[in-house]
Amino acid sequence: MTSPASDPARWEAELHALRQELTELRTEQRAIARSVAELAQTFRQLATHLGIAAEPYARRSASHEREHDLPGFG
Repeated sequence: MTSPASDPARWEAELHALRQELTELRTEQRAIARSVAELAQTFRQLATHLGIAAEPYARRSASHEREHDLPGFG
């Protein structure tokens, strides 16, 4: 008779249960991360709306430079 500590089927069942729990925890972590990102976005929008903060200036990249001169400066 094998001892409970060396029973391979028991270890495999425990390992399977731990993997399943880990998968559930990772899913919960992803949901929490999405919620935190949404909360941060909401606070940022509220701060902008209330005038506490301003939207950051979006700089154009070199690929979006104007291809023509501005009118009146030619």
